[in-house]
Amino acid sequence: MLKLHNLSKYFQTDEVETVALNNVNIEIARGEFVAIMGPSGCGKSTLLNIIGMLDSPSEGQYHFMQDQVAGYSEAQLAQIRKQNIGFIFQNFNLIDELTVEENIELALLYHNIPGSERKQRVASVMDKVGIAHRAKHRPSQLSGGQQQRVAVARAVVGDQAMILADEPTGNLDSAHGQEVMDMLKALNAEGTTIVMVTHSPAHADYASRIINLFDGHVVTENVRAA
Repeated sequence: MLKLHNLSKYFQTDEVETVALNNVNIEIARGEFVAIMGPSGCGKSTLLNIIGMLDSPSEGQYHFMQDQVAGYSEAQLAQIRKQNIGFIFQNFNLIDELTVEENIELALLYHNIPGSERKQRVASVMDKVGIAHRAKHRPSQLSGGQQQRVAVARAVVGDQAMILADEPTGNLDSAHGQEVMDMLKALNAEGTTIVMVTHSPAHADYASRIINLFDGHVVTENVRAA
């Protein structure tokens, strides 16, 4: 599904150059569940942002669905991103002024989907993640676990082929974190590719492969038994 070849990312200021990623080589197949781990500042989120086309590499190649997208314009990247990639963030990133169903439907407004079909998709995905009874509530009226369920629903409502999750359980207690991980595992079982950044070894155990980063390098890759 995607391949990173000799990929590096530098951040330059007037006085210093910071190497966030250094000569990274990773392949992720369609339908995989991959966890990315490592200490704070090792490049995990930078890597996820580049995979999600929210940032571009300084050097190297990024092949997505057979296309070499490194060097694409922001408009080209945005088009690929909205058609193929859903995002789940640690801080939920919901809009307080919108209801649950409106937050989820927002992800479909960038697609050419009739209003009636949007409503059907939103209703179906709310039922799927167990949040339908909160459809008319606003994020401030929900628990953290419920807010993350809405974020998961928003990420998958467009039938994206890949979900990128950046510390999706970081702001949740253990019980709600377990619920989110179970949802991600179920989505992966249905064929969705999952790439997740996490600090939690227990949550990384849900993945079929664990990539460990240190100082911008891939230091180990562990394939887990089925």
